[in-house]
Amino acid sequence: MNVKFRITTFILLLALLFLPTSSVYAQGPGPGDGRVVFGSNVTIESGDTFEGDLVVFGGNVTIEEDAVMNGDLVVIGGRVESDGEVNGDVVNVGGQLILNETAVVSGDVVTVGGQLRREDGALVEGEVVNNVFPQIDIPNGNIPPSVPDVPNVPNVPDVPGVPDVPSIVNVSFNPFFQFGRVFTSSILMAVLGILTVLFFKERLDKVSQAVIAQPLITTGIGLLTIVALVVTAITIILLPVAALSLIPLGLAWLFGMIAIGQEIGERLARALHQEWAPVLATGLGTFAIMFIVGFIQSLNELSWVIGCFTWIVPALVGLLAIGAVVITRFGTRQATGPGMSVYTPPTDAGQAPPVSDV
Repeated sequence: MNVKFRITTFILLLALLFLPTSSVYAQGPGPGDGRVVFGSNVTIESGDTFEGDLVVFGGNVTIEEDAVMNGDLVVIGGRVESDGEVNGDVVNVGGQLILNETAVVSGDVVTVGGQLRREDGALVEGEVVNNVFPQIDIPNGNIPPSVPDVPNVPNVPDVPGVPDVPSIVNVSFNPFFQFGRVFTSSILMAVLGILTVLFFKERLDKVSQAVIAQPLITTGIGLLTIVALVVTAITIILLPVAALSLIPLGLAWLFGMIAIGQEIGERLARALHQEWAPVLATGLGTFAIMFIVGFIQSLNELSWVIGCFTWIVPALVGLLAIGAVVITRFGTRQATGPGMSVYTPPTDAGQAPPVSDV
């Protein structure tokens, strides 16, 4: 089966994970319509047969010897270990894929941002692609495509006596295009958040603590950082040097937004009385904050009147994210200063809770 086609299918499956669906927890063979599992482990025991495709987000999949899976397997942010037979493709993202001696895969094996360990004797009948990224081949043609010449259209004379009045509502506003754009960018940010939490979990925790400890102070620090960069760009003749500072500023914004998303995901899990894996909580939280901010920002295309106010929320959230990263130095140290202590429950019932710094 074509690898590029399977990668495209994987991206569509990833998008479906963020649609409002109910979670399904599987521990054995299931029906033939496939399953989507959030934050849980799946084991196909020896002698069992799993019918249908399986998508696991934030969990591990174990296929024991003499177990059979008839379908495609996609695991995101988890580990796959197989001693049995998979009659389909196996895709692993941000985790580890282990094919032991008795493992058999009739389709392709694809890893993205993860590790592949294939023991001697493991049989893969399709292609093996390690750490692949999607590629899009454009057929023969010009980019952008050439447009045939259009005959000149005569100018329509202006109607006298009617002054030009700016339109309050943009009639060319396309809500479906804006929704697709915001949804796609939120999905990409959620994937980036998943990969970030896999490697920088402790740093994200420190940044998120700075966000919730004192949001006003943290937002002010973010504003001062922006002002300092603007003053530097104006006063220093070496403008290219000042422009290079935009790169760490953009990275600080990305890291801070993912940290805010992690905090939102963890609070959502506690509100629902669920125990989600860090990759699941961070992915859903990052998707939520980016979708809300992006949706508010997209409203400025609807009307110039609304556009006068839609920048406020994205700007405040962005300053909060940048300030939290700056004050923690990209999560390398704990936030310190007046009002920056975070309350933590006591370990013993008899101990009194710590008092925050004033």
